[in-house]
Amino acid sequence: MRYAPAILVGRLTRFAARLRKPGGGSAVPGLVVNTIAPGYLKRTLSGFPQGLVVVSGSSGKSTTTKMLVAILRAHGVDVFTNPSTANISQGLTSALLERADWTGRVPGDVAVLEMDEGHGAVVMQGVDARVVALTNVMVDQIDRFHDSEMVAGMLARIAERAHEAVVVNADDANLERLAAAVGPGVAVHRFGVSAGVLARSPRGLGYTETRRDRLAAGAGVIVDSVEGASAVLRDGAASVHIRLPARGTHYAVDAAAAYATAEVVLGERFSPTTAADALSEIPAVFGRGERVHVRGQEVEFVLVQNPASYQLNVDSIEPGTEQILFAIGSDVRDPSYFWPTDASSLGRVAIVSGSKAPEAALMLAYDGVEIDRVEPDLGRALDDFLASPAPAHGVKTIVFSADAMRRTRAHLGLSGAE
Repeated sequence: MRYAPAILVGRLTRFAARLRKPGGGSAVPGLVVNTIAPGYLKRTLSGFPQGLVVVSGSSGKSTTTKMLVAILRAHGVDVFTNPSTANISQGLTSALLERADWTGRVPGDVAVLEMDEGHGAVVMQGVDARVVALTNVMVDQIDRFHDSEMVAGMLARIAERAHEAVVVNADDANLERLAAAVGPGVAVHRFGVSAGVLARSPRGLGYTETRRDRLAAGAGVIVDSVEGASAVLRDGAASVHIRLPARGTHYAVDAAAAYATAEVVLGERFSPTTAADALSEIPAVFGRGERVHVRGQEVEFVLVQNPASYQLNVDSIEPGTEQILFAIGSDVRDPSYFWPTDASSLGRVAIVSGSKAPEAALMLAYDGVEIDRVEPDLGRALDDFLASPAPAHGVKTIVFSADAMRRTRAHLGLSGAE
């Protein structure tokens, strides 16, 4: 009953936050509990019978985590995870609070948690992970992760807490150097793409430093081919065909990461067929290629969070898409952060919106993108965008930053909060 008072206060805080803002306030209860019971998060994370699995990296964490959880559950494992993709310390505590009993115990065989690079390096101090999976190192949020070497150092501190295995992206040179330094007795497992897949990615894979050599056959899980929203994963002599939650090589890489990590966690219980089936049923993760029906229209959401994800996701939008709304919010403090990217493939954008609309419109114009209208009021832009007739080709597509995504979902009455 040590944590009962903190849990009670946290749940009352959650109730009050949801009364004030339905669907929001997901991290506030965790902030309160972490303040009054600072040992709760570490103690609870260490209490799962089959251990803790951590997924971190600059990009792809949310999708990889969702895929991994699906594979494990398809094998009959009771998994606790952070479903709201709350990947900082207070968000993780809030996720635990949702399931905890009054003693603080959270049910589940294993915990699979996505962790922010910076917060994860702090949260994992004093917490052992059974397996740590690392996706990549990219140029990320300019106000937090401007230095790739700093990010690699954060991920190294998370990897140091693994006592069984570390799973790394073999195409990422920073992660390969990290893997070479793991402690004795900790196995290193790898995933990556084939030479053919890389050759068909003219802008590369988006990593700060991509290795020249590809993963050798039999040395890990390899993305053998990608066609639209379909991919083939090769694991030794075996190959599996999977459907992806959205178009793009980066989603296939996420699938390879989840497949390789599940293989480590499950050991002899791992079934390639079960894993492939589970991967093929994964819906898009919260804004990342997600398709929704709202106000009688089908709409695709495309989230851009850093220059690499901006480029990869914009490039994956179906050519000839007729109706695009482009919204950059207050989370992008300095829009010049995105100037090195090339959005010319968009061709034409119906509305540019968000608090950074003028700067975003200027950036798109320099890429040769035709812009019909600039409307800083995101609510008005969404209403007008959805009120226009359905496109003759493709679906209405909204490209947004994280802040604009949250505001879009709230304005459209879509449930759930990230």
